[in-house]
Amino acid sequence: MSSKALLTIAFCFLGSTAALCQGQAPPAVAQRSVQAPQDPREPAVLAACKNPPPQAQRPAGAPGQGGAPVGAQPQGPRDYTVTEIPGVIAAGQKWKFIWQELGNNGDGIMGSPDGGLLIAQNDNSKVVKLDKNGNASVVYTGTNTGGALSMNTKGALFIVERGLNPSVEQLAPTCKTLAKSYQGDPMDCIGVVINDLTADSKGGVYFTMGGVFYASPAGQVTKYGENLHTNGIILSMDEKTLYVTNGPAMVAFDVQPDGSLTNQREFAKLEGGGFGGDGTTIDAAGRLYVTTSSGVQVLDPGGKLLGVIPTPRGVISVAFSGPGKKSLYILARGAKDDQGNEVANAAQVYSIPMVAQGFKKRAK
Repeated sequence: MSSKALLTIAFCFLGSTAALCQGQAPPAVAQRSVQAPQDPREPAVLAACKNPPPQAQRPAGAPGQGGAPVGAQPQGPRDYTVTEIPGVIAAGQKWKFIWQELGNNGDGIMGSPDGGLLIAQNDNSKVVKLDKNGNASVVYTGTNTGGALSMNTKGALFIVERGLNPSVEQLAPTCKTLAKSYQGDPMDCIGVVINDLTADSKGGVYFTMGGVFYASPAGQVTKYGENLHTNGIILSMDEKTLYVTNGPAMVAFDVQPDGSLTNQREFAKLEGGGFGGDGTTIDAAGRLYVTTSSGVQVLDPGGKLLGVIPTPRGVISVAFSGPGKKSLYILARGAKDDQGNEVANAAQVYSIPMVAQGFKKRAK
């Protein structure tokens, strides 16, 4: 059976049986889903850690949802002009507004096999699906502050859950917990919010949580790398290289047959300041797309910056989808309410037509 058929079957399963796969319910003491550091029960969990995290790992204003500083105000809409990046995007293209929801942040978007988009929402612990026409429906609930999504080449869908007792969960085709502990402690004891993930074809998941971690198909979690401040993460098309944001740079690792990582190295410098790289995706030519304060930066397979696709707002995460996987989608930071006021807590999606095509054998 082809990988395309597997992805289609997996997504049909997702759409028809979503209610059967429920994550942990949001904390009863909270009015809305919260990440672990904002949960009043977390200090008791950290006090019981055999390997407690240094206090310095969670300073005031540390990155929160989508890599933004906690309490940060959104940037309003901004003017932009798209210039040509040969083989990637034509000059003069415009971002099209698709959808927004106020009061619920989003992160970790992923193109669905039918040309739609999946969005993990922190504040209500739901996964929303936008169909190819931009119509929204809820496909998963109770994800314990689900933060990012990834589907491997065999159609297995995974999510990282950022609430108290964070974990890596598989949502489809079967519902199960892949990993929820590290070195005999709950993953809260790592001391950083679990952020992004990329799933391999073996059933394992690489995820970022301050550093780089690999949850093997058996659920064993191993940490890799040194001196990292990570956020976005993505596997190459052949799964032999892992790319990870590291503040204002990108690092790469060689992936071994057993999933372990070697040869950490700087892959590229990113343009601009701010909080560096956030979300990542790849296209069918092996180019990398990284969201930053300036827009979506495009890198060739050797790490050379090809150009920046400016965005109408600050952007969090990025994915290819649409017919033929020829559109680039972004999840923007902030939105306007009905009175025209800027609000930080919102999920807002735009798309833009591309010359480049997304990688079809893996959703993310």
